[in-house]
Amino acid sequence: MCCTLSNQQRCHQCMFIVLHHMMRPLIVGLVARADLLNWLRHCHRLLYILCYMCILGLLFVLLDFSCSIRNVALFQLAIEKCSDKGCLSLSLLELLAFNMTFVFIASVLVLIEPVAAGSGIPEIKSYLNGVKIPGIVRLRTFLCKAAGVLFSVAGGLFVGKEGPMIHSGAIVGAGLPQFQSITFRKIKFDFPYFRSDRDKRDFVSAGAAAGVAAAFGAPIGGTLFSLEEGSSFWNQALTWKVLFCSMSATFTLNFFRSGINFSKWGSFQLPGLLNFGEFKCPDGDKNCHLWTAVDLAFFVLMGVVGGLLGALFNCMNKYLAKYRIRHIHPKAKFIRVLESLLVTMVTTIVIFAASMLGECRDLSTPTAHNTTLAGSEDINSTIRQFFCSNKTYNDMATLFFNPQEAAIHQLFHQDGTFSPVTLSVFFFLYFLLACWTYGVSVPSGLFVPSLLCGAAFGRLVANVLKVKLGMDIYSGTFALIGAAAFLGGVVRMTISLTVILIESTNEITYGLPIMITLMVAKWTGDFFNKGIYDIHIQLRGVPLLEWETEVEMDRLTASDIMETNLTYVYPHTRVQSLVSILRTTVYHAFPVVTENRQNERDFMKGNILISNNIHFKKSSVVSRAGEQRRRCQSMKSYPSSELRNVCDEQSAAVEPSEEGEDLLQQMLERRHAPYPNLYPDQSPSEEWTMEERFRPLTFHGLILRSQLVNLLIRGVCYAENQSSTNQPRLSYAEMTEDYPRYPDIHDLDLTLLSPRMIVDVTPYMNPCPYTVSPSARISQVFNLFRTMGLRHLPVVNAVGEIVGIITRHNLTHEFLVAKLRQHYITI
Repeated sequence: MCCTLSNQQRCHQCMFIVLHHMMRPLIVGLVARADLLNWLRHCHRLLYILCYMCILGLLFVLLDFSCSIRNVALFQLAIEKCSDKGCLSLSLLELLAFNMTFVFIASVLVLIEPVAAGSGIPEIKSYLNGVKIPGIVRLRTFLCKAAGVLFSVAGGLFVGKEGPMIHSGAIVGAGLPQFQSITFRKIKFDFPYFRSDRDKRDFVSAGAAAGVAAAFGAPIGGTLFSLEEGSSFWNQALTWKVLFCSMSATFTLNFFRSGINFSKWGSFQLPGLLNFGEFKCPDGDKNCHLWTAVDLAFFVLMGVVGGLLGALFNCMNKYLAKYRIRHIHPKAKFIRVLESLLVTMVTTIVIFAASMLGECRDLSTPTAHNTTLAGSEDINSTIRQFFCSNKTYNDMATLFFNPQEAAIHQLFHQDGTFSPVTLSVFFFLYFLLACWTYGVSVPSGLFVPSLLCGAAFGRLVANVLKVKLGMDIYSGTFALIGAAAFLGGVVRMTISLTVILIESTNEITYGLPIMITLMVAKWTGDFFNKGIYDIHIQLRGVPLLEWETEVEMDRLTASDIMETNLTYVYPHTRVQSLVSILRTTVYHAFPVVTENRQNERDFMKGNILISNNIHFKKSSVVSRAGEQRRRCQSMKSYPSSELRNVCDEQSAAVEPSEEGEDLLQQMLERRHAPYPNLYPDQSPSEEWTMEERFRPLTFHGLILRSQLVNLLIRGVCYAENQSSTNQPRLSYAEMTEDYPRYPDIHDLDLTLLSPRMIVDVTPYMNPCPYTVSPSARISQVFNLFRTMGLRHLPVVNAVGEIVGIITRHNLTHEFLVAKLRQHYITI
């Protein structure tokens, strides 16, 4: 980070310092072999991150280069010539043919993989929050996304490529460390590293951050984006790994773009695909200033207006998305393609007609300074002369018939080139068309359209203050603040967006106004609705967990929100029961329990299956009862009479009345008799009576669906007349061999199974998962569930009986609000 591009010696010095710090752990670690091995593991991970970030940077270079070629080719059509010869209709038809062809290809790619539609940020945010959406990180999604965004941007739609780049980076991060793909099933590499959900989630976080870093040239902003908007489970070690990943992607992209555009390899002049340029006053103008303290008042007002506009944008897009879900998605797939073509046709006609309404302005209008764009062209070379004479240019066409990045540069750095009428019409049309476009069946980003729309709004405010009020202000600053206000009002991001904009402008003095504007825009927009990504996540029905719960939710306890209708398995269960449970449910984990009954001794005679379950229960419950007795003895010293009374009652319940009597039998007879008998190998049934349904169950652990299916497929079981010690044992490597695509129960050949065989699940279950008490407050349950990255949280009472289970659905905001409303009604 201390490296500056203008000083090569200092850059080499920084590299030496970095290498020194990287080699220092090796030197110290030579003393201890364990430290050395640990360091080697970290180096292996870092080298892996560096390699796949280089691949990602090269991909973004090709994507940007392809879009640039199309833009140069299309915008040099004969429209300017036809404006004099009267062949405008022919030019419009040619433009429609180009745009509709490109968008048709993009829409067809989305039909191949529907998850590739949109920006992909809502899906990645859901994935990092703990929700796995099918196909979200597949190779086919990556190919359709990367190619589709190329054609959708080339088709003239008001979309950006930055959002899909974040999704593409996340897919690369998820797939490349696995060295496997569903698309190429036959290609398999023996790569044992990074074979867990945590490692995969960390790589997805790094890939998403690298996408942001490459898009905006903001490695720190990409890291904060992954932290603020994406990941739900974060740790200190992941921070610097993600930052290293973002730096690698940024400089890889910078290296190749600088070499391609300037033929100066290693010059590092183009850090990101979207560069806002350098904000500075004209040389020799000592009275010029970028912004003053007086301007902060206008920035706050612009933040309020940006929040209102963002809330309006999100509200309109939400109703459009609902309409698509109800009336377009249920129909045939080609209807989605027709909608995309309709949006393309309307957009092309509108921008073509609007360009005819633009004002012809003199080319001699002075500019603040000349700014270099992404390529080698000057900002004055991007003006368009459509329908104007040779010495003038069309200000409306300059905004519409330019790449979005060039239009943003025009609004940021040109001075006195756009009339208020042009800016108003452009903002209104772009606002409506961008809102309509986001959500159609093409890969589409929202960052750049929001920035461009907001920049037009900010430039309009600057023109009014400059012309009407005669204020001495810098128009580019107001355009930047307007872009930040509108984008913040749409996406509701604060910290990461502030750093992204600061890094993109390379002007640290803009930190305070940008931060104030984004905060005001977020607070204003939150009065009306959520951010655009949260709205689309909610429309998809994804159970997304917020950062924290509201204070009033602590009126509820775990018993108020838990699911009491449980599907469970026994420590020793018949194959027939396991197959029935797995084929009739969709749960991903099952509690391992035994039943509490008064006459268990009768079942122990002549039935090995029942005996195994009862012996397993006794070995757990009796030890728990002994621990409870020891704790009660220590509680007697407390002065509180209430604690002594509770202790005395528990002691009376667990202490044997006469020597030699079974302690477990006394507990069960006192607390749970009488209950009807039910064989432990029976599957749960809807025909159970009330007593059978609420039978107390002693909790022993959790076992995953994938583990049960794996045991059945590999034939891990024992005969009824044998002991469980005869059951084959699988190693951890064998249990996780098929990660992350475990076999499904419906793929199991039932003819190869013996239904009367018994499976001992105790060696493979998790015997000590996180559990909560029924009286635990919601804030405690929520924090435990979210910070630990859980999917299932059993609710266990004081005597070890499972009374319910909490999943992600039970902790969503909507579910908690509904339960809180029921709680108030009950009171």
